[in-house]
Amino acid sequence: MRSIDAPTLKGWIHDGQELAILDAREVGEFGRAHLFWANPCPLSQAELRARAILPCRTVRIACVDGGEGGLAARLAAWLESVGYTDVSVLEGGTPSWEAAGYVLFSGVNVPSKAFGEWVEHHYHTPSIDPAELDALRAGGTDMVILDSRPMEEFRRMSIPGATCVPGGELVYRIGELAPDPATTIVVNCAGRTRSIMGAESLRSAGVPNKVVALRNGTMGWELAGFACDRGRTLSYPEGTPASLPLALQRAQAFAARHGVKPLDRAGLAALLAEPDRTTLVLDVRDPAEYAAGHLPGSRNAPGGQLVQATDQWVAVRGARIVLVDDTGVRARMAGGWLRQLGQWEVFVLEGGLQGKLETGSKAPDCPEAAAVEAPAISPAALAAALEAGGTRVVQLTRSLDFREAAIPGALWGVRTRLAALAPALSGAKQVVVAAADPALARLTVPELRGLTAAPVLLLEGGMAAWKAAGLPLAADRRNPEDAACIDTYLRPYDRNEGVEAAMREYLSWEIDLVHEVARDGDARFGTA
Repeated sequence: MRSIDAPTLKGWIHDGQELAILDAREVGEFGRAHLFWANPCPLSQAELRARAILPCRTVRIACVDGGEGGLAARLAAWLESVGYTDVSVLEGGTPSWEAAGYVLFSGVNVPSKAFGEWVEHHYHTPSIDPAELDALRAGGTDMVILDSRPMEEFRRMSIPGATCVPGGELVYRIGELAPDPATTIVVNCAGRTRSIMGAESLRSAGVPNKVVALRNGTMGWELAGFACDRGRTLSYPEGTPASLPLALQRAQAFAARHGVKPLDRAGLAALLAEPDRTTLVLDVRDPAEYAAGHLPGSRNAPGGQLVQATDQWVAVRGARIVLVDDTGVRARMAGGWLRQLGQWEVFVLEGGLQGKLETGSKAPDCPEAAAVEAPAISPAALAAALEAGGTRVVQLTRSLDFREAAIPGALWGVRTRLAALAPALSGAKQVVVAAADPALARLTVPELRGLTAAPVLLLEGGMAAWKAAGLPLAADRRNPEDAACIDTYLRPYDRNEGVEAAMREYLSWEIDLVHEVARDGDARFGTA
């Protein structure tokens, strides 16, 4: 396969052609030091992720790792084996990039977070600190506090009195949430980015209210000595808001200002028919709306999260992005921000939900998993086998999810990094693979067969079936320990020690991103 040096890759980033930089390390490793436009594609997830983010087989791809273990070369070899035709490996990985004088970034979702900081500077987004917000609450100010994170995060910790309104829903639903222009609107998240983006979405859409971001979000709230609520679920009213016409008018003006283009079905077909261009079709509605009925072939990327974590869905510089929703509001708002973040060519599909729709969640195309044959064991039978002894369970869920809900006695593991489990599997009568994703479980079977002579079985229905059967789950915040959680980049409040210091470090990191991006020179924020 072809190797390239750091100056060559630096030139590719700026030459205007399509380019995907894929980092083959696990997300926790990726988060320690990576290229600005690199996209995490862990070797353990490659079969499930690559085809979704790289629909065009001729796209130019550069594979990167941390200079250790040949992970980039292994990812490149697999990509070539499934038909990608323009694949290279960065010689020496991230150390060679740094040695060439280029900047490395820590953290995850860095382009989106850096963009949020740029937005605050560029648009002069106003903010208030926790003490100011507390004084407003105590003084009975007419206001609403809107938390722009998904419900899962909101439930973990929230500002007292806040309502969960993910960022992509704000402009769409603000007419119901704050119908009086005299009402002050405070937008918060856990840190900074989604607070800023949510507040500026409302301001840029022309909402007449006073709108401010809560400086440093729930982290700042707790660091200031205030207590967050836990377990709350207050959310926006479901259904199409009565204020839709005004929301659409606002979104249309915002999108047009930043070059978002309308597209009809015939136009979409024409884009998808071009063999050497990348076209991504993303549905920006809430996951429940997507599951109820979506355009065949589209992927769900809720609007606020799409802007907050763009690299989860968009890996190709120079790609074309087609956004889909039911009314056009959420797609246009997300599109306007994507245009400024990465200068992608962005379209909103008109009538995208007319005609035949698919239901449910879109499973990744993974022929490698489909080809694996393995016997299955029901949750009830596994519970009995564990009671009898001699059965070992290897659970492949996210490390943070394993901490909260593990099959009792299960071993946690990351596919492609399972060799360390071999001693624990010795002497087992059978080994059972349990995962949240059935395809990932199947992909793991051949690797476990190489580590044990015992038969390897699949848990029928995976972790969802175990939970649905009401079978016991164990919780242990120290299993795995923080240092072992290579599959995820730990947020400050995920850590077991030094949480307050980690919060302060994270907030300082976000604030400093603007300066690091300027030093790096690979971002061109603002509409081209």
